Amino acid sequence: MDHRDILTRFKNGDLGREQAAALLTGAHPGSAARHALLTAEVAPPRAAVSQPPPARALTTAPAGGGPPLPADGYAITALHGRFPDADGLDAFWHTAVLGGRDAGRRTSGSPAGAGAGAGAGDFDAVFFGLTPQDAALMDPQERLLLEVLWQTLETAGCTGARLDTLTAADGEPRAVGVYVAHDPLGRAAVAPAPAGDAPAAAGAGVTLPARLSTLLDLRGPGHCVGGGGAAFLVALHQALSALRAGECGAALVGAVGLRPGPARRHPQGAEGGQGVGAVLLRPLAAARAAGDTVHAVVRATAVAHPGRRAREAAADRLARRALAAAGVTAAGVGLRETETTVAATTGDTGAATGLAALVRAVLQLRHGTLLPAPGGSSAVPWARPHDQSGRELPRRATVAVRPAAGSPAAHVLLEEPPRRGPEPIAAGPAGPAAASGELVLLSAPTPEHLAATARRLADRVLPADAVEDGTQDGRRLLAALARELRLGRAVRDCRLAVVARDTGELGAALRAFADDLAGADDLAGADDRDGADDRDGADDRDRADDRDRADDLAGADDRDRADDLVGADDQDRAGAGGARGSVRCADLRGAQGPGVLFGELPETRAYLAALWRGRRLDALARLWLAGVDVTAADTAGAAPVLPLPTSALLRRPLREAGCPATDGPTPS
Repeated sequence: MDHRDILTRFKNGDLGREQAAALLTGAHPGSAARHALLTAEVAPPRAAVSQPPPARALTTAPAGGGPPLPADGYAITALHGRFPDADGLDAFWHTAVLGGRDAGRRTSGSPAGAGAGAGAGDFDAVFFGLTPQDAALMDPQERLLLEVLWQTLETAGCTGARLDTLTAADGEPRAVGVYVAHDPLGRAAVAPAPAGDAPAAAGAGVTLPARLSTLLDLRGPGHCVGGGGAAFLVALHQALSALRAGECGAALVGAVGLRPGPARRHPQGAEGGQGVGAVLLRPLAAARAAGDTVHAVVRATAVAHPGRRAREAAADRLARRALAAAGVTAAGVGLRETETTVAATTGDTGAATGLAALVRAVLQLRHGTLLPAPGGSSAVPWARPHDQSGRELPRRATVAVRPAAGSPAAHVLLEEPPRRGPEPIAAGPAGPAAASGELVLLSAPTPEHLAATARRLADRVLPADAVEDGTQDGRRLLAALARELRLGRAVRDCRLAVVARDTGELGAALRAFADDLAGADDLAGADDRDGADDRDGADDRDRADDRDRADDLAGADDRDRADDLVGADDQDRAGAGGARGSVRCADLRGAQGPGVLFGELPETRAYLAALWRGRRLDALARLWLAGVDVTAADTAGAAPVLPLPTSALLRRPLREAGCPATDGPTPS
């Protein structure tokens, strides 16, 4: 064929880029390769654990009609999810592994049970800056999405200073896209219009990306996809388009599906099911350079409506496009997750079906284990494939949801992350600097949240029976933990600072702080606890004085707060003091004025950076407790992201709009 024919076939997708280039330059492929240009089939869906499908030839047309994905793809740097009987991914994996033996067992995945919809009427409005009345107006799906999107960002260490490093092509910081999928909402019609620039308290699902973007000051694009089993995969496809175009440096993609009726893990998925979760996406090269955790790599996506074609034909077409875009043959794919395989674990999860399928695939890639198929006996090890020369290849999986009435089909190709050695924990200070310890900073919206988060951190990362005695590994872990809290967490009004020499000392200090505040709550009684939720005014602060809580929140008599740094005028705003290993804290919710330093000035950043370089830990702690954001000026070099427990949410039952419940909070 002549050059015109070659270019025409390349434009139509019949030829891949490399094949077209070879033909145009005269480097004609062999007979097998020429045959591959015209034959492209896809293996049938994997219905049970079996050997990978036989090799098939394929073309290399770009998926989705847009620019192809980069050769190394996009990294899933964080994922979070809740499903029937599984409030977290570890529990979900355990449930999925056992699913082959107890499929069909009725679960407690209804809103009253454990899992995705558990406590759907409970919400921590204060944590997200909403009033209980506004929270009651929100659809339960919106509340669940708001929680998991935040928790996904926190899991990635991207709710604090690290957010500024996520830039769009034009250099705009905090450029994170927000893409969500949901089932039809039931409370949207009662939402009042937001005043001014304030985020709407309730409304149609399309407001959710705007709400989260406003709360977090995210400056990327956003979109909502409503309904259909492929909705999450469609949202993911759109997020990748924004990343390819340089509109954002990372993208959050979430989904929620709450189907009525008890969830049943059933091979046919006939019963209702529930699921909510999210992933964070970044270009793989950027994620690896930043030290992000890479759970899996998205190599290609394809989305389309079937028109009048048969569903199977449409699904096969998308599979060919996704494989071709990644330059992968069907023989290199060892797993295919679909709406059928997911139903055995979660039931019919509606808009979260694609999410559940993707989570299953990612977890199988992570563990190197193939889950039992519907009706199967047990999970089996997943061996890595090899090419004809014996070279080891990465494990790959496809996630596909076939089109339903009025909704598109979608196909995603996943690959396990590039293999490399374990990430070293950045070295902590040495010599005299090591003896000074590490400054650990923590913040939360209320003292109760601060205490609950401190206890969660101590219990899950610093167990009491794992005391470090100043060993090198202990100092490294402490340095990494302190740095992660400074750079990965949002700065809130209620703050804590502690200088510790090892993880055992830090754990003991955090537990003592949480115990002291819990004891003060018990003595104050329920009425004072309700008042503490609202301590913005002078009346509430007076109540805190009456029950001696001010000593716990502001330090011992505020005596050494920041006199030598900021002057006596700021003495009433925060507290500091105490020996090494003791917690100092401050409640800045009622603070007035611009604070002790103007954080936007370059001179301020230079001053704070100098304090960090000089390890002036006490000075930094005093400024932190006086209201200065000292985290953004931390000049420590790049280091791997350290996964930490997410901040504690204190959920309270919500009654009818305007009538919030007074029940005590449930930590989560």
